[in-house]
Amino acid sequence: MKAITPNDIDKLNNSFSKKPVQKALSRVLVKNNLADLFEKQESSLSNQFKFSNEIKTLPVTNQKQSGRCWIFAGLNLLREVIANKYDLKSFELSQNYTAFWDKFEKINYFIEIMDDFLTVHYDDRTLQHILKTGIQDGGQWDMFVSLIEKYGVVPQEAMVETTSSSGTRFMNQLINVKLRKYAAEARALAQSGKQADIKALKEKTLDDFYTLLVTNFGTPPKTFDFEYVSKDTYKNIKELTPQSFYKEQIGDILKDYVSIINSPTIDKPFMKTYTVSYLGNVIGGRDIKYINLEMKDLKELVIKQMLDNEVVWFGSDVARFGDRTKGVWDDQQFDYEEMLGMSFEMSKENQLYYSQSAMNHAMLLTAVHLDEEVPKRWKIQNSWGDKTGEKGYYMASDSWFDQYVYQAVINKKYLSKEQLKAWEQEPVVLKPWDPMGALAK
Repeated sequence: MKAITPNDIDKLNNSFSKKPVQKALSRVLVKNNLADLFEKQESSLSNQFKFSNEIKTLPVTNQKQSGRCWIFAGLNLLREVIANKYDLKSFELSQNYTAFWDKFEKINYFIEIMDDFLTVHYDDRTLQHILKTGIQDGGQWDMFVSLIEKYGVVPQEAMVETTSSSGTRFMNQLINVKLRKYAAEARALAQSGKQADIKALKEKTLDDFYTLLVTNFGTPPKTFDFEYVSKDTYKNIKELTPQSFYKEQIGDILKDYVSIINSPTIDKPFMKTYTVSYLGNVIGGRDIKYINLEMKDLKELVIKQMLDNEVVWFGSDVARFGDRTKGVWDDQQFDYEEMLGMSFEMSKENQLYYSQSAMNHAMLLTAVHLDEEVPKRWKIQNSWGDKTGEKGYYMASDSWFDQYVYQAVINKKYLSKEQLKAWEQEPVVLKPWDPMGALAK
């Protein structure tokens, strides 16, 4: 190991003195924010909100101060079925209702999987990963499917938002303290020969958590009326249950969709399926499962579905090369390297290997601009409200899509015979901390 010496610093200062762009930039930064200085004016020409193939969708929703994007995106997909059926210009399904059951199921999932770690060393890597991760708002597509198939859906009016459901940070902190307390107590019972007492501890802990969730979110409805106005006519469908509403108004359609991913890493060969250990919410629900495809194949399937006038749920890394005011994600719109005189370029593979990037947000693709059948840009329905972008809709360049889109959900009917056969494979089990296990928030 080599320590930095005064001679080293003299050399570095001499090197800086020979970089006129960076010397000028240092003056500019006295009174300007570094992040505001890199935008390329010429990029605006290719980042127009104009698309050759667009699906008309309802106005955007707003997840506010919560990490429920995957729930919002999933429910936004389902609400289009109901809106088209009844010619509704504005309609939302209750995100609070689905989030309530997600929280409760995740809590039960944590409690039950802790049985696998009652006697391991406290520094076991998997145990520590589970404890540090705790309960989050985020999730993945298969977790959404498990919730809807078990609990159904309700209109937003049947279980409205609360301050806690829209801003979950403090409540999540409380949940995680209590979950870790449960883990400590259950492990202590097991290690002192009182494993039979863990059942009573589970029941008391679940009761406490249900009380906490109802206090913060409200009580999930067992029945409700669906009131709506279609073509200026008021209508009311009475005495529905969340399950009957889902089956009758939407249909059991989610079983037909599969998750496709793009992870160009050596440990995940293409045309193979994967799952992630200790990732889930509903015990006995749908397994987390993906098929890994090359990006050209992923985009081909996405475009097929969109050209059939159906939106696409997808997961990406939105922390890279974004302008929230304009609503644009484009890795070509900022010039970091020339301004700073250094390279930041990393391959998608290396970004996954070295924790630089992973899926962190889920949205809906609602349009694609094709030029001679080649995608150039994509329109996105976000869930951050309507004050940014184009009334809450965003745009992504195709080069950004290649680099930062990791997952899409596609109806199986669009898969080739070879892809369907590959989908039927027994999935390779990935470690809990694998980047493909990242949650969309």
